[in-house]
Amino acid sequence: MKMILYSFHAYEQPYFEKFKSKEHQLLFSDQVLSDKTASLSKGFDTVSLFANDDASAPVLELLHRNGIRFITLRSAGYNHVDLNKAKQLGMRVARVPAYSPFSVAEHAVMLMLALNRKVIQSHSRVIQQNFSLNGLTGFDMNGKTVGIIGTGKIGSTIARILHGFGCRLLAFDPVQNEEIKQRYQVMYTDRETLYRSSDIITLHLPLNEETHYFIDRTDIAQMKAGVMLINTARGGLVNTNEVIEGIKSGQIGYFGMDVYENEHDLFFEDHSQDILQDDILARLMSFRNALITGHQGFLTDTALKNICETTMYNLDCFAKGITSENELS
Repeated sequence: MKMILYSFHAYEQPYFEKFKSKEHQLLFSDQVLSDKTASLSKGFDTVSLFANDDASAPVLELLHRNGIRFITLRSAGYNHVDLNKAKQLGMRVARVPAYSPFSVAEHAVMLMLALNRKVIQSHSRVIQQNFSLNGLTGFDMNGKTVGIIGTGKIGSTIARILHGFGCRLLAFDPVQNEEIKQRYQVMYTDRETLYRSSDIITLHLPLNEETHYFIDRTDIAQMKAGVMLINTARGGLVNTNEVIEGIKSGQIGYFGMDVYENEHDLFFEDHSQDILQDDILARLMSFRNALITGHQGFLTDTALKNICETTMYNLDCFAKGITSENELS
């Protein structure tokens, strides 16, 4: 089969290059899929998409006219794909459901530790030969209460890691994971209790209509004053403007994010020579107690290898006319 990989980055090259063969012809494109770039798919059977590609209904229509019948996602999330439209057009869609829960979970914990121990400020001081410790006091993770919202593969891995730190673990999820309750003493509770009791809250939910702006000013007001809020899941889970208000008031004492609700035209590209047009992101970047990374939680060797292999497995299934267990209905 012939597949064009949109939003392809240099860090993916070593993993996909070895799969170029007579059986599958791969074209690597750094273009983000949109209504303006859909024409690149002419002559291909399949498109492979990343998190910020636009697979809305109008774009799917364009792809379908170009002969595209299969979509392989190089991500676990699929909120950028109109699945109803894909089904209507007879297009099959498969994702990478679990590339490495450890990669994202470890990144979330890294954000917690870096914010807590003020690593960025400390490093900046050392570069300037300022070895003063004033203003760098952190807290012991041991004994702190962490609220985990969403206990799927990544949330459960977070529980495993933080249990090792000696944290008290609360969780909110409609589906309770009995294993983490038994092994890591996770206690499931309602949102309000989790908000009131948690020193740290970490988000691990998918983004959909029900979870959009899961965290807003009403939720923030119920949290402990000075709470640490971590989001490595999807940017749209939090109302960023209302998080900013929470930081300004001191209700949120620390904020760590690897995802941003308006990241579509920013993340994954070098804008170092551009003037930042996003006033919300600029405001966040001005806070010393906010730590921002550019959607890199997944970026480990293990995760990239798994993303590549699962993407190619899904393509093989399409080519052979069989169903992949990773298909989305």
